[in-house]
Amino acid sequence: MKISKRLMLSASLALGLSVVTGLSHAQTALDSIQKSKLIKIAIPTDFHPYGFVGIDLQPQGFDIDMANYIAHKLNVKVELLPVTSANRIAYLQTKKADLVISTLGKNPEREKVIDFTSAYSPFFQAVFAPKALNIKSFNDLAGKSVGVTRGAMEDQELTKVAPSGLDIKRFEDNNATVSAFVAGQTQLIATGASVAANMMQRNPQLGAEYKLLLKDSPNFIGIAKGEDALRLKVNAIIAEAKKSGDIEKMAQKWLGRAAGNLPE
Repeated sequence: MKISKRLMLSASLALGLSVVTGLSHAQTALDSIQKSKLIKIAIPTDFHPYGFVGIDLQPQGFDIDMANYIAHKLNVKVELLPVTSANRIAYLQTKKADLVISTLGKNPEREKVIDFTSAYSPFFQAVFAPKALNIKSFNDLAGKSVGVTRGAMEDQELTKVAPSGLDIKRFEDNNATVSAFVAGQTQLIATGASVAANMMQRNPQLGAEYKLLLKDSPNFIGIAKGEDALRLKVNAIIAEAKKSGDIEKMAQKWLGRAAGNLPE
């Protein structure tokens, strides 16, 4: 009987330790960042003005400024990891990145696999086309071709409202999507307003303009599931940045517009 009680006590202690260990293990991201003095952040390099490569071949843009801002507030160095719309969430799931700051919209599907911070920047997606193309509603897209970046928010939103007969051509990154539209391989393009603005500025001969709104969707920072300590820390940094006007400065610098009322 004594042996049995002893075995039961040992088993209970072992189970308790495993639960505690499991809980602490789930919260290691912030500790690891603070101990290593390094945070790994996934960023875009093909999505002007949020993230692109400058003439010095270094990444720059709104998302890069935000990544550097967070690292500065955490008092750690930052390693920037270029990602695409298709692989950025996988970088969190495989622990290659601590954060994803890459024009990431929040939706129920993504919330099943990753967590999000408060919104840090404004963004919206729309359909753009030459002025000569008469587009007043989504039904007018029937029989036409539109380019979109595979896996991006505009891909998901366009798929929801696409009429029968719309030819959606998906490309692997934003550069390829824009290039296809500029080259006349697609009649329309579904993309972020900022990307479209940059495209139209560089290619005035296209005569492109805004046609249809797909979604108002501010950007959030992605964090691996269960990393609540890191999420709350980043939320505090974002709240401070909103209050101090630092996010407003970034919005004016890169977007030429106010940040607006960003959701928590």
